[in-house]
Amino acid sequence: MRFGLAIMNDFPPGTVPAERVPLLREQVRAAAEAGIDSVWVLQHYLGNMPTLQPLPLLAALAADAGDMFLGTNMFILPLSHPVAVAEDFATLDHISGGRVIAGFALGYRDNEFESFGIPLADRVSRYEESVHIIRRLWSGDQVTFAGQHFAISGQRLSLPPVQPGGPRIWVGAGAHRTGARRAARLGDAWMVPPHVTPDRLATVLGYYRDERQRLGRGPGRDVAVRRELVLDEDPGQARAVGVAARGALTRRYAQFNAPDQTESYRHLQTDAAAEEVADQSYLFTDPGQAVEALRALERAGVTYVVLRAQWYDLPQAQMLRTLELFRDHVRPAFQPPGPAT
Repeated sequence: MRFGLAIMNDFPPGTVPAERVPLLREQVRAAAEAGIDSVWVLQHYLGNMPTLQPLPLLAALAADAGDMFLGTNMFILPLSHPVAVAEDFATLDHISGGRVIAGFALGYRDNEFESFGIPLADRVSRYEESVHIIRRLWSGDQVTFAGQHFAISGQRLSLPPVQPGGPRIWVGAGAHRTGARRAARLGDAWMVPPHVTPDRLATVLGYYRDERQRLGRGPGRDVAVRRELVLDEDPGQARAVGVAARGALTRRYAQFNAPDQTESYRHLQTDAAAEEVADQSYLFTDPGQAVEALRALERAGVTYVVLRAQWYDLPQAQMLRTLELFRDHVRPAFQPPGPAT
């Protein structure tokens, strides 16, 4: 099992993100020392929290990341032109020496799509056309494409990525049959959201595997899931810290429309629901119980877990303490990673 770290790049209102960049660099270096394979950052526009955009931030962190991969969790693909996306991710691939994972999601917030002048109803078709164009451009081939949203006539990317064929594409999609099938069809992996319970995870991964088999795509190299993480020798203290900080972030996110109306997003409805999801799905506990929960994911076929250990106003020292406990007591319980590829 491999591990990634999603660092906090959306901050409480009133924060000056420039003051946080040195702290993010420190976190990335600590993650590398903890045996973590990749670092991830999210994307939102016009939100209610100051947010550093992912590609410039990852470029700034590339030197600190060393051999770690750099991933977007997630880049809102329908809001950008696929030519620009292909060029920008190829640039980051060169800056990082070929260590980029392109996490692409549909997006869901009404205000983002309205402000970009893009109908929310077009997001799926724009996404699918974009993935097709980006893969072809990254291949180095001359591309001609005429679709509903985009048209390219005999063009070739001037900057092929370092990675042959380009970065792996990890699809961000809701934990339901439609999302699982989209990820199976378009992605090299599916990044399952962190709030999905173990029982639900088993169900939706079944949809994902069945669709890949139906398409003749094989099992796929990675089965990825996100999980929230706070570690403390006292599991009650870990839970209290995690629920408070993650709950504050959840309340900010709940001010926007939900990604969909399925049961998966009930944690956005009430504080009680958010705590229930935390107890079922998040790793707010001591290292021993975290190992047990991660082993259960491994038995379910999960090969890659992207952890987030900081939200809203959780202090830097607490986050680094979680990474220290992870390094000393959790990571050694799993097979050491082979060479990063």
